[in-house]
Amino acid sequence: MRRSSTAAASWDIRAVAASGLLGIALAGLAGQARAEEPAVIVSHGISTFGELKLPADFPHLPYVNPKAPKGGEISQWAPGTFDSVNPYTIKGVPVALGQIFFESILSGTADEIGAAYCKLCETMEYPEDRSWVIFNLRKDVTFSDGTPMTAEDVVFSYELFRDKGIAEFRSVFNEKFQSVEALDPYRVKFTFTPGTPFRDMPATAGGLTILSKADYEGKKRDLEESTLEPFLGTGPYVLDSIRPGQQVVYKRDEDYWGAAHPLSVGQFNFDRIRVEYFGDDAAALEGFKSGDYTFRNENSSKNWATAYDFPGVTSGQIVKATLPSGAIASGQAFLFNLRRETFQDPRVRQAIGLMFNFEWSNQTLFYGLYQRINSIWENTAMAASGPASPEETALLQPLIDEGLLPATILTDEAVMAPVSTVEKAMDRKNLRAASALLDEAGWTVGEGGLRRNARGETLKIEFLEDSPSFERVISPYVENLRALGVDAQLVMVDSAQLVQRVDPPAFDFDIIVGNAVNSGYEPGAELKQAWASVTKDNSTRNRMGYANPAVDRLLDLVEAATTREELDVVVQALDRVLRSERIWVPQWYKAVHTVAYYDMYEHPETLPPYGLGELDFWWLNPEKEATLRAVGALK
Repeated sequence: MRRSSTAAASWDIRAVAASGLLGIALAGLAGQARAEEPAVIVSHGISTFGELKLPADFPHLPYVNPKAPKGGEISQWAPGTFDSVNPYTIKGVPVALGQIFFESILSGTADEIGAAYCKLCETMEYPEDRSWVIFNLRKDVTFSDGTPMTAEDVVFSYELFRDKGIAEFRSVFNEKFQSVEALDPYRVKFTFTPGTPFRDMPATAGGLTILSKADYEGKKRDLEESTLEPFLGTGPYVLDSIRPGQQVVYKRDEDYWGAAHPLSVGQFNFDRIRVEYFGDDAAALEGFKSGDYTFRNENSSKNWATAYDFPGVTSGQIVKATLPSGAIASGQAFLFNLRRETFQDPRVRQAIGLMFNFEWSNQTLFYGLYQRINSIWENTAMAASGPASPEETALLQPLIDEGLLPATILTDEAVMAPVSTVEKAMDRKNLRAASALLDEAGWTVGEGGLRRNARGETLKIEFLEDSPSFERVISPYVENLRALGVDAQLVMVDSAQLVQRVDPPAFDFDIIVGNAVNSGYEPGAELKQAWASVTKDNSTRNRMGYANPAVDRLLDLVEAATTREELDVVVQALDRVLRSERIWVPQWYKAVHTVAYYDMYEHPETLPPYGLGELDFWWLNPEKEATLRAVGALK
């Protein structure tokens, strides 16, 4: 069960200045500066560390089938409802796949970490220190209405997101851009703010979503408002039809400018992508059985173990497959709202965490399919382990000296999730430990067996949830907490209510299921949207309301890391600090994709490690589809 859910090399002139050797004749200094201007790199892409895997003349991505046929439809389900196709506003509930209309200047791949290749550009230019980047745009890129995309659209898009993007984006990224200018109709330059770590900045600039200036201004659009008319983009799909709250259909743009682009060959193979909405997972599964939609990524371990014995599977009309995945663990967890006074004390958070029995849940509820999450960067080299290494200590000691961290952060083992008994939902050893923690925190057992503080208030917490499939997981957890004397309850709401309560500005919850954001294999500036103090009250990624000046400093070091080894060490230190505060109750992950689909889809024999790609590089076999339709398996 899982929640359905991107070297600053110093110039020699600086070294000269730092050494005090400034008694050089003015003309000689000018000549030296000219001689030592950093070389400008011209490339078809950029990699954070190391070299790009693909050469400039690559014909297609290595994991796609370049001869994959085009045509047909793939359909999936989404929970709840929607009332907007604008993915860039916090107003309303956005539609599934709402970013399908748009592209960015650079594009990543599903088999390479930290690589970004030119999509809307022919080449990119940047100095060795990455303090600026020029994108030489393609002249054949058009928006879906046929109008050309130019540097003017890029500058407009940057300014639009700078001024009207979601608050968590603006608070982190706006200060990093010094200027963005169109050098000519097809050349645009991003200059980054001096003092900013430049490692990720060219790729960050290249990841900007590009919208049409003429369409936006001509139709008097507003990025901050909910809408059922999508903004105009350059992507391979456009909106076909929409039934608000029920269904959305995207169709492949027959005039898509990039159909022959090496990054597109073998991709975007379906003529239509349809999303059907269901009130809950049980209804969605029944819809799948009856052919209402055709591809299901199964997130419920119970369903996977017990619910796929229906005729469609036993007859072979539906494929049930376990496919490999190299994706990082999601960081799925029970998240505390740290704004609540109840959760200010880490002893309270630790006690609550002790009462979740993963081992019993995995055996009894999950059929042994999952592994426990311990680290926010679980299953990577960035996960902290044991006491702090000498390299971590070098980073953490200054924060200790300033009083921002306790000295024990160096000697204590990295916090691991508690281990519980498999035999019973209630682990008595953990119950005793949790009880001692709450007693120490001033929450003692009083009338009715409930814990109260000195003001006589009960220790009351509420789990807020919209997925019925989580009810069977949270209910035993609630019972364990009640045995501890906590006045715990599970409150079920619909998806719209959940969004209204957990997103800014409300943040009206105690505990929810979510992800402790790790931002992938190469964390950078985007990590601040989840963990920086400036996002405490405005970010959908920082719903916990987390703020810690020591972590702010470590986040700066994450951005500044110039080698893979440096990045691993900094993130290990960050992981160690975050886990030490027990701000989450980690849940579980599995290192495979569990999917079911009607037997008319095909995919490359070897899938890339970092993407399932069913909407991107799978394709339809029309003969198999005809067979299924002939027997009435599809609607």
